[in-house]
Amino acid sequence: MRMTAYLLSAVATAAIVTPAFAQQATSTVEAQASPSQGTANASVAGQTNAATDADTTRAASANAGIQGNASDIVITATRRSERLSNVPIAVSAVGQEALQNSGGSDIRSLNQLAPSLLISSTGNESNASARIRGIGTVGDNPGLESSVAVFIDGVYRSRTGVGLNELGEIDRVEVLRGPQGTLFGRNASAGLINIITRSPEFDWHGNAEATYGNYDQKRLAGGITGPLIADTLAFRVDGVYVNRNGFYKNVTAANGSESRVNDRDRYFVRGQLLFKPTDTLSFRLIGDYSHRKESCCGAVYYNQVETTDPTPNAAGVAPFFATVNTDGAVTNNTTNRIVDILRRQGAVFPLAGNTPDPFSRDVAITPGQTFRNTTKDYGGSLQADWDLGGATLTSITAYRQYKSGNAGDVDYTNVDLTHRAADGNAYRQFKTFTQEARLQGSLFNDKLDWLVGGFYSNEKLKLVDNVVFGAQYGQFAACRLVATVSPNAVLQNQNNPGCMSAAGRATIAGAFGPAGGLITSALDRLTGGVGLGGGVNNVGDSGSIYRQKSENYAFFTHNILHLTDTLSLTGGLRYTHETKKFNAKFNNNNTVCPIQQAALAPLTQSQSGATAFAQGIVTLTCTGNSSPALNALSLNDSFGDGEFTGTAVLSWKPFTKLLTYASFAKGYKAGGYNLDRSDLGGVNGVLTPRTNADAPGLRFNAEKVNNYELGAKFNTRGFTFNVAAFREEFTDFQLNTFNGSIFVVQNIEACKDSLGGLDSDNGFNPVTGAQTGGCPTNRSKKPGVISQGVELEATMSPIKQVTFTAGYTYADTHFRKNLIGSSTTGEPLDRALFLLPGSQLSNAPKNVVTTSFAWTPDLGSNGMSGLIYVDSRLSSDYNTGSDLAPEKKQDGFAVVNARVGLRGKDQAWALEFWAQNVFNKNYIQVAFNTPFQGAGSSANVAAYGGTGNALYSAFLAEPRTYGLTLRSRF
Repeated sequence: MRMTAYLLSAVATAAIVTPAFAQQATSTVEAQASPSQGTANASVAGQTNAATDADTTRAASANAGIQGNASDIVITATRRSERLSNVPIAVSAVGQEALQNSGGSDIRSLNQLAPSLLISSTGNESNASARIRGIGTVGDNPGLESSVAVFIDGVYRSRTGVGLNELGEIDRVEVLRGPQGTLFGRNASAGLINIITRSPEFDWHGNAEATYGNYDQKRLAGGITGPLIADTLAFRVDGVYVNRNGFYKNVTAANGSESRVNDRDRYFVRGQLLFKPTDTLSFRLIGDYSHRKESCCGAVYYNQVETTDPTPNAAGVAPFFATVNTDGAVTNNTTNRIVDILRRQGAVFPLAGNTPDPFSRDVAITPGQTFRNTTKDYGGSLQADWDLGGATLTSITAYRQYKSGNAGDVDYTNVDLTHRAADGNAYRQFKTFTQEARLQGSLFNDKLDWLVGGFYSNEKLKLVDNVVFGAQYGQFAACRLVATVSPNAVLQNQNNPGCMSAAGRATIAGAFGPAGGLITSALDRLTGGVGLGGGVNNVGDSGSIYRQKSENYAFFTHNILHLTDTLSLTGGLRYTHETKKFNAKFNNNNTVCPIQQAALAPLTQSQSGATAFAQGIVTLTCTGNSSPALNALSLNDSFGDGEFTGTAVLSWKPFTKLLTYASFAKGYKAGGYNLDRSDLGGVNGVLTPRTNADAPGLRFNAEKVNNYELGAKFNTRGFTFNVAAFREEFTDFQLNTFNGSIFVVQNIEACKDSLGGLDSDNGFNPVTGAQTGGCPTNRSKKPGVISQGVELEATMSPIKQVTFTAGYTYADTHFRKNLIGSSTTGEPLDRALFLLPGSQLSNAPKNVVTTSFAWTPDLGSNGMSGLIYVDSRLSSDYNTGSDLAPEKKQDGFAVVNARVGLRGKDQAWALEFWAQNVFNKNYIQVAFNTPFQGAGSSANVAAYGGTGNALYSAFLAEPRTYGLTLRSRF
């Protein structure tokens, strides 16, 4: 498929230099000058025979503009070409010019234009996550599919992060809200982003642009389209090149580590052929290739306050040893023992004390380590449209490959605790084949518009990992354990075995009585030393491989019955069958792990005063089941799942300009496997060797949703107003959480019985691993996540050159109380998630307001015009972490973009000055527990007492950027 992309681009490039190029070029009609939204249903407009989506949209949108409402563009969200005001689903549509004005080159820019959408990225851009109405999937674990699916030209992309590539010339982007399945090949539980690129045309047109901005940003883009054979064969080729310095400065750059992090160095090319042998048959062949070689993604320390409970509380009582901070008192300490350990090991960051400086955008990378990675995304598709007379047959066949490197200094400090080396043994790769077929038409004098279809996909996911404990990990882990006994630095000596001074060794041996010798010997093994071996340093995985193969087939139908001229009933049904197969092979050399497991078994497998500390030693030695004992295993598992989903919509137009509707939809997202060895064996799996029987424990359930909506849309000349009220009920909601050491995946469900607060206590038996808060399986099937609220959207064009848009989303997206971790097992909610019951979901602000203003005044009578454009997004507070730790909170903020420019006649040329994040607002995308660096948040201390010393880092949003763009269209 990479060769296909190259060949198509070569064909198009060759065509550029043909004599036909001398023909007079005519300007195209822009599909849309401002973002539009719609939630409606009415009659279906017939699609032009054998025309592409983009063809139909441009023609019909131009007609809408002539009629006085350019916001009512034509979209294909229902697989029928319809005006936005006549679509039976909640959908926002953004045209090419609106996205361009907002500064968009990938789907992240949609945040400014669609209030119900939030897109963010974390440790790698392939980990991007999209949320609609507060619902989405954390992208760091590729075993989880996205709740919000991404389609480009009808082709499903395996994960949201693939959509962060350059898009080239687009026609429009449609954001469909709520579960999808009866219209698109791949089903999605929360929504869908549908990107339609510009198709080839039979007239000569072209575009070119050059941008220069701060951070030495350079961007070149261009495209050309025209006929190869008049009215029969047309081509299009688009290309983009971007280079920019990173937003972070690495203050410890040495031994090959980069000096700037989060830079841009990418290019993209797409070639297309449109073949129309007859008026009733067309073929659209697309090949594209994207290449990125960038340093991504750095993070900064965001919170480093150590908290303690100043008042004593009663000790926990067997068998679960739950504790309670009876008065909720919390004290902030002036120092953090974890920070002090890192500083003694030579850390530049975190800074001394308890106050970080995240927005200096300075980072410290371990010399010799890097965030540089190469990402390649390429593939091809063939769409065939055949008008059979009474029906139209559409087929889309596609194959894609995506490979993204995953190297990184993932402790986010220059102290070498853990990293993934850039040796080619850390990456994720998707190979995806999809086939979709649809047959649609009308019956009974257009009273019934019917559609039936089928979908097949075969996806092969390969995750290769080389994560290791770094050269200073053993020393750090031992010092952290010693500091757990007492933060008094006199007990530590990082140059001694076990990080113990003479006084420290005596203190620890005495603290654990008869077990003291076992404890101090285990600490010695962590650091290593003379006669002790190398310790837990520079050991871990080297090319361990996880594979997940997914095979999916589905049949669907979507039909609209026009009961009267003003009343319509839509019904859709889908059956999906999913099969997934998992296997893993490990290559690990952490030989200290099995020694610690065996030596400390007398303490970890029976209850005593030394149990918790001994388990802490084993956990830090073997974090994530890092052990050579895994090498002999051959983990395999598989499952199959089938599900019926569907939709029903009743819509009524009481008069021409007003549409009302009520709808129900049932959605589904397949289950899968947690591609993280840490979950093998469950809660206490790290304490003992693992077996092949542990493989099914990595499995998680399918996510399901019932969605209810009421809506209305008013549409008149120069003004539209839409309102939609919704309620979504999710069962087995798939939640992926990083707790500072490992990824935990659970299906969030509610128990029908009251758990009496046991879903938010810390009850845990350290020997058996049993937790409080389980639910009988016959009472464990109640939606655990609710999203409900109201969406308001308006567009006003008082005069031809002026357009205002505004959107407001209120989304109460919350967890219910009495939560459990699975509907099928009734297992307790993981203790790290104790803040979830009754709380708002992460990355789900309750209130979001978006606005935009565009003015394109005529300047004189020679065809010149100006451009003044401003957009904004105002968001209320929200938490950015899956566990809702208060240290991960983002306060409310506003982001403003602006653009001013001059344009020649028919936009033959344009010069624009632009700024993104005009007021340089500092805010974060996601905060997270910094790996291995402490445990417990202030919320843990407030609830249970004790000490919380976890350090938190964050992936920052982009600072202010600005620049100048020169573009031409012909």
